[in-house]
Order: sequence, then structure tokens, then C-alpha cells
Amino acid sequence: MLFSQLVEYYEKIEATTSRIEMTNLLVDLLKKSPPDIIDKIVYLTVGEIYPPFIGIELGVADKLALRTIKIASGRSEKLIREEYSRLGDVGLVGEKLLQTRSQITLHTRELTVSDVYHSLEKIAKTSGEGAMETKVQILVGLLSSATPKEAKYILRIVTGKLRLGVADMTILDALAILYGGGKETREIFERAYNITSDIGYIAKIAALEGLEGIKNIKISIGRPVRPMLAERLSSAEEIISKIGGKCLAEYKYDGERMQIHKKDLDVMIFSRRQENITSQYPDVVKLVQENILADEAILECEAVAIDPETYETLPFQELMHRKRKHEIEKAVEEYPVNLYFFDILYLDGRDLTLEPLEERRRTLERIVKTGDRIYLSKAISTDNPLELEKFFHEAIENGCEGLVVKSLGKEAIYRAGARGWLWIKYKRDYKSEMIDTVDLVVVGAFYGRGRRSGKYGALLMAAYDPEKDVFPSVCKVGSGFTDEDLEKLPALLEPYKIPHRHARVITGVETDVWFEPRLVLEIIGAEITLSPIHRAGWNLIKEESGLAIRFPRFTGRYRLDKSPEDCTTVDEIIKMYRSQLKKIMEASPT
Repeated sequence: MLFSQLVEYYEKIEATTSRIEMTNLLVDLLKKSPPDIIDKIVYLTVGEIYPPFIGIELGVADKLALRTIKIASGRSEKLIREEYSRLGDVGLVGEKLLQTRSQITLHTRELTVSDVYHSLEKIAKTSGEGAMETKVQILVGLLSSATPKEAKYILRIVTGKLRLGVADMTILDALAILYGGGKETREIFERAYNITSDIGYIAKIAALEGLEGIKNIKISIGRPVRPMLAERLSSAEEIISKIGGKCLAEYKYDGERMQIHKKDLDVMIFSRRQENITSQYPDVVKLVQENILADEAILECEAVAIDPETYETLPFQELMHRKRKHEIEKAVEEYPVNLYFFDILYLDGRDLTLEPLEERRRTLERIVKTGDRIYLSKAISTDNPLELEKFFHEAIENGCEGLVVKSLGKEAIYRAGARGWLWIKYKRDYKSEMIDTVDLVVVGAFYGRGRRSGKYGALLMAAYDPEKDVFPSVCKVGSGFTDEDLEKLPALLEPYKIPHRHARVITGVETDVWFEPRLVLEIIGAEITLSPIHRAGWNLIKEESGLAIRFPRFTGRYRLDKSPEDCTTVDEIIKMYRSQLKKIMEASPT
């Protein structure tokens, strides 16, 4: 398949603001994709070379990409800098300057998708002494053979700024339509994706083996399972009622959720975003090797930072120090962690995700050798709201965020990648003032004035609607940002900047700048109110009204551990609003 054919689809996808049209374009693209390279086409379309858990990234900075444009185009460094300053997009700079190359490359052949993919793969894998020069040579070779439009997308892919807005979930829709016979099979494709976290692999199996092949996909060591998520309620009585009686209530620790894969002495650690973080936690690898009594296992735990002197638990933010690439041993000493195991998904060839929670918990108790720094999550079984309330306050006093309350019984399976009522978050009580925080994704920005001139003065924030796979806006936040935040936000958001509203963003607000939904921030506000312009919960409470957070403020917490699809859902916002309304009414004199 020629790369120019792929670029034609990219041009159309980039131009659309309709998610339906985007899906239809993807169906058409996948239909024309040769089965032996469909995985590569899918990876490129989501701006990757491999799935995130492989941990190999292209890692080409704009500066290096501009250097390759200079060599390939023969234009002056001054002109390239001027164009980059004006356009702010390496892809557009390449497209413009390669239209009039000062040196015409002879005998160039048309690029295929495989040519581009394998060249980018070489760039991603190149490391060590002389790596930068090798990357430059490979990229210059690609650009020399590329048309200007092809160069635009090659440069965007290699710098991690493709900006098409195509997500894994949109690809699943297209695959279900094309290979499953319609969206009614979407659940089968999603299950396969949720237990492998590899959208390219799913596409290839679908193309080669059809729906039956997708049904036969199994959990395996080394492929992270997408985590099960919880709904949220505000009182012990509501939770016991919703969950149908007896439940397992566990401490909700303020740490980093880890999925740990063990095969003999080989240990891999994945974040909740399926990134391989093994290198950051050599101490966790050792703890698992010594204390997990199984040849093969996939387990989930919460890693909580502790004070190395007092052994008291520390806030989640302290774990950000473990993200460093150098002096890991020093970070291990300064920021040690306790592990609290709460689930097991796989054991010695057995998929446990379809087993009930009680069985999984018993298995966990059998294979985790608890001791210094390695524990099971503290939990109780109860059907008593008063006992649940008491345990909740105990968790808060012990530095936890609250509880995760889990359903018991045969239906209490592990629903990979899903959010539902089998697990319910019970955090601090919601009052008329909004005490609990929400995690929202940045979808737009407004230019600042006065002291904030030249920076972003406010950000447009959105929640996630998993049913429709869209991000409806919920507030415009300009408070809580430090001078340091205001300085770094433009650079942090630059990779996600797009020329128009994203096809998955729903809002009645016009911004100065639009972004692909990627960066998640923690927000607190005064209360949740009805809004004529924000689209979260549109028409669900009142006609022609959505829900908005009044007087929102950034807490200072960047949720880099969360993907946009992990942020607070519209359903949660609605429940918080109703809970708040109920409490206000109860407090009002009759």
C-alpha cells in the first residue's frame, strides 16, 4: 500500500469535526488495508509505532526534526526558524519548504506504508553513541523520497504530534463494523482489546481470522489488561442499596495503581495507562520476586509512598519523584513504597477475570506472602451501612482517599476496561459546596490578559461520556495556577494543539485554541450548577441545560497517570449534582 493513499485518508480525517464521518473514513481505510500490514497502519494512525506497553517511543524533538528539514530542503536555518515561529507546526514547515527543494533528489520511488513504518521503527530503536546522527540520516532519507504532504505527516508522527484525533475506541468501532458485521459486535472487540491493550494486534487478528479469531483472544503475560474502574456514590446507605446487600469494602489508597506481571523471576510493572514502568521500581521487582508464590501471575496493587524515616504514608504526588530516568537507586532510597495488593487476574495459565471477587480474593491471600512493605488491601465484608461508615472514617484517618466498595456474588467478575456498579468509590461526603475533586481533560484554552499576557489565561475542561465516547465541556478554569504552571502549560499542551474543535469534544463554548483531549488535571469547585453552554449531562436534568462546575480551581495536581478516558465521567458529575441537590433540600427548613 502506498503511503500517499494513507495520507489521503489522514487529510480527510483531519478536516472532519464529525465522529460518525471519522469512523466511516476509518472503515474505508481499513477495508483497503492489506491484512499483513493492517496493524502497522493502525499504529501509525494513532501516532504510534508500538502499543504503549512496549515502551519504545520515537523521541524526536522539534529541533532535530527541523534540522532534517534543513538538510532535505536545502533551505537556510534562518528561513526554517522563521517559518516554524510563524506556523508552530513542524509538519506544516516541512510541507511548505519541501515544495521548492533546492536539490532535487533523482530516482526517488514512491513510498509505501511499510517503507515509512520500518524507517520510523529504526528511528525508535536507535540508541547509544551517535544515535542522533543516525536518526537524522534515516529521517532525511524518508523526507527526500516523500511528497510535501507525505512529509507533513511523517514529521508529525515522528515528533508525536499527529493530531488526527483518532483514538483506540474509534478504531474498535470501525473494526466491529468491518469485521464483526456491525456495532452490535463492538463488545466482543472491546473485550479482546481490554485484555491485550494492543489495538494493532486486534486489527490484525480481525483481518486474518475474523470475529472468531477475536473471540479466541486470551489474557497473556506481558500484555497489560486494561483496569476495571469504579462508579461513585456519596453515602453508605446508597452504596449498600445499590450493591444489593453484602459487599467487600477496601481502603482506597492514595498511590499509583500497578498491574504486575510475573513469569518465574521476570517481572513487568504497568501503570494504569498500560505504560511499562518497571525501570522506575527495581524495589518492587525484588519484592514481587520474593513474595509472590506463583510461577505466572498478573496482579493489581497500589504502590503508596512512605516516609523512609517514620514509615508514614505520603501523598500520591511524592511518587512523581520515581519518574526520573537517572539516579533510580537514590529515588528508591528517598521515596520507598508499600505495596497493597487488591486483585489477581491470571494465575499459572488460568484467566481469573471471569471468576467472582471472593474467589479472586482467596487466591490472592494464598499466593501473596505478606510482610514488611507488602500487604493485602485492608478490607471488610459487610451489609451494614453503619459499619461501612465507620470503616470509611477509619480509612480517611489512616491517610486514604476513602473506600472502594465491591459487589460479592457470582456476577462480581473483573470487567477489564469497564466502569460499572460492581465497584463503587466512596470518598469524602459531598455537601452543597463541592468538597470532592474531579479529574477533567483539557480541550481548549483562552489567551491571557494583563499579567497573563502571552500565556493561557484559562483552560476549557471536559468530562468523559463513555457511552458516546465524547468529551463534553464542564467548566472554564483560570484559578489555582501558579506562575510556574502558567509558564509550563503552553509547552505541555503544544503537542496536542489542533486547528479546530476536536471531533470528540462537545461544547457550546468558543475558545482561542483547541486541543486533542489528552492532558488530565485535578479540579475542585464551589458547586455544580445548571449551564446553558456546557454540555455535560445535556438535557438530562433540564431541557437545553448541561452541568457546570461553579468557581472551579486547579488543585495543582497534574494527573499524568490518567488517560483522558479515565477522567471523571458525565454520569459521576450528574450523581454529584443530584447528591448535592438532595443535601441542600434536606438542609432547607420545611
